[in-house]
Amino acid sequence: MSGVLRAFTIGLTAFLTVVDLFATQAILPALARAYAVSPAEMGFAVNATTIGMAAGGLAVALLGRWLDRRRGILASLALLAVPTALLATMPDLPLFTLLRIAQGVCMSTAFALTLAYLGEHTSAADTAGAFAAYITGNVASNLVGRLLAAGLVDHWGLAANFHVFAALNLAGAALVWFSVERTPPMRPADMSHGHPLDSFLVHLASPALRAAFAIGFLILFAFIGTFTYVNFVLVRPPFSVGMMMLGVVYLVFLPSIVTTPLAGKVAARIGTRPALWSAFALAAAGLPLLLAGTLPAVLTGLALIAVGTFFAQATATGFVGRAATVDRGAASGLYLASYFLGGLAGSAVLGILFDRLGWSACVAGIGLSLALGALLSTRLVVSRPKAPVRDERQPAPLPAALSECRRVSPRRP
Repeated sequence: MSGVLRAFTIGLTAFLTVVDLFATQAILPALARAYAVSPAEMGFAVNATTIGMAAGGLAVALLGRWLDRRRGILASLALLAVPTALLATMPDLPLFTLLRIAQGVCMSTAFALTLAYLGEHTSAADTAGAFAAYITGNVASNLVGRLLAAGLVDHWGLAANFHVFAALNLAGAALVWFSVERTPPMRPADMSHGHPLDSFLVHLASPALRAAFAIGFLILFAFIGTFTYVNFVLVRPPFSVGMMMLGVVYLVFLPSIVTTPLAGKVAARIGTRPALWSAFALAAAGLPLLLAGTLPAVLTGLALIAVGTFFAQATATGFVGRAATVDRGAASGLYLASYFLGGLAGSAVLGILFDRLGWSACVAGIGLSLALGALLSTRLVVSRPKAPVRDERQPAPLPAALSECRRVSPRRP
């Protein structure tokens, strides 16, 4: 498989894995009308996938070393089509919420196992490109999924939307069947770093990793709060955006497709903390524009928030991989769990602010989360063992081998 085709296949797999995750946000107003509930209630139900995403990430962190990667990805994507298709029956809101949680478990399992597969079965030279392709596919799903959902609902209704997305889930399973190689189980040597629960304790004892997990929580808190409730603002006066146009609004994700894969290089050049500060500052710069009365200003603000939060997410993920001294899979599982729980908290807390105090209060809550993320970034320091300090008055020690030679070599007469 050529490099371009391989990158395209990896990106398409990522796209088909998480295309359901945020696509439903674009049809939130239509769902709220169909269920006759408030924006906060519908926002929580739709974003309940994050509960499943967190649970699936932790499950893979705990059990992933015993799971066959290919079979796990295949089963997850095939099973994902079941709750997606059942959503087309328009069940009551509690069952709708449970089906969204089930979607999240399947998506997260496939996502985590694919990342594990790429890490284990790509060469050191190809790993960066593979992960960049996967992240790019993930970002593209945010854009195309929303566009597709808005268009489907506008022309054929809510049920047709969920049927099409169920077909996409099965297409993802078919792609994995033909593109992911069969691999042998992990060797016992690969399981030498103890039980994942022990690794969890090690990671949670690290101040830098705890800060990174909290930053992940705050990133999705801000992202979900922005892109869930802005939909309700845009369909009301003075904007009065129609359903199809609401999907087009998400072209604001296009710049993120270009900037997100650059996060690793930028962090390597200027450092993790400056990269995160820049990302949070960029996102914060978009917040005042969300309160403007013109659509171009709001779209510019959304684009800045998207670029900033996606860039921050990629940077924080890379830091966790570098900072974890043991069992990086467990560290990634903890990070993903915290990240997705942040999304759930954002939909709940900011939804209450939106319902009771309005859009301005919601935007203020988003700004607070970005400020806290920037503050926590100061703690992202990886401690390294210090070199022993030598007393300059003492002669430098000889290398061990040379010292041994002097000891055993006979003196010259």
